[in-house]
Amino acid sequence: MENHLYLIAQSPDLPAEISSFKSWTAKCLLEVLKEQKAERILKQLAFYKKAYKTDRDYQVWEEGSHPEQIQTRAMMLQKIEYIHQNPVKRGYVDNPVHWLNSSARNYAGQNGVLKIDTEWYG
Repeated sequence: MENHLYLIAQSPDLPAEISSFKSWTAKCLLEVLKEQKAERILKQLAFYKKAYKTDRDYQVWEEGSHPEQIQTRAMMLQKIEYIHQNPVKRGYVDNPVHWLNSSARNYAGQNGVLKIDTEWYG
């Protein structure tokens, strides 16, 4: 099963930030998988590694990203709603706030895993 990460971010150099994020998280995930001796998962990550990527043994992240500039308040609201509803649509939870890693918790006034700026609109 393919999983996706959706996020709304702002940075003077977003491509560099995304690259750094992907590199750091891949390194951390691989460390955990090796410590846990998760051979089946490690074999899958090795299998999906692109042949020309000779600088690594595993492929954790899909290549590239698909940024979309948010241009209006309505577009921002639509993207936030899409992100919050994604775990519900996939059947992981019945309510977006039940997904521990979702900013839906922050928007509902609950504590989330990360600090989220919910006052972007004024």
